[in-house]
Amino acid sequence: MGSSPKMVTSTSQIRVLTADDHPLLREGVGALIASQGDMRLVAEASNGREAVEEFRSHRPDITLMDLQMPDMSGIDAIIAIRSEFPDARIIVLTTYAGDALCKRAMRAGAHAYILKGNVRKDLLDTIRAVRAGKKILHAEVAAELATHAADDALSEREIEVLSLIAAGNSNKLVADQLAISEDTVKGHVKSILSKLGVNDRTHAVTAALKRGIIEL
Repeated sequence: MGSSPKMVTSTSQIRVLTADDHPLLREGVGALIASQGDMRLVAEASNGREAVEEFRSHRPDITLMDLQMPDMSGIDAIIAIRSEFPDARIIVLTTYAGDALCKRAMRAGAHAYILKGNVRKDLLDTIRAVRAGKKILHAEVAAELATHAADDALSEREIEVLSLIAAGNSNKLVADQLAISEDTVKGHVKSILSKLGVNDRTHAVTAALKRGIIEL
């Protein structure tokens, strides 16, 4: 005997919050979700602080979180939400496939990491998978993680030095700002170049930005 099709009621719908500072992306994601019978958009946020407030107000089943946002980054918003609501299920939606950024997001408590270019193809299935308790890493991001799995991580001090170099400071200015000697800065730079597998400061900055080790 065939069973009648199950009706989707509002209680069984996956309730979604989207946090992104680009209105067009929020609009696109909203339209995608609106086309699905088993999910609905319950709130939107344009920065990390709003994301935390909207989460408190709506307690969504799934939160879609951009990482680069004003007034509080996506990583900080994930940490804030998960510290208050440990069961929160968060999917990172970002332009960046960088392995360091992905590791930070997953350590902060994200359940999945999707590139914005793959939203139409992957988002809906990922929402359903994360709602069912799975963790998802998409192929490009997994490949980035695998590529750098054996790399030595930069120390906190090396990241500080590289961030100051990225901002256009000479070794002498870096030394002055960190209250260390210029020779110590040179030693850090040598270690940074070796760890990142590059030959000069410019390529070190480019590689670190691409991987999400530093931000401008």
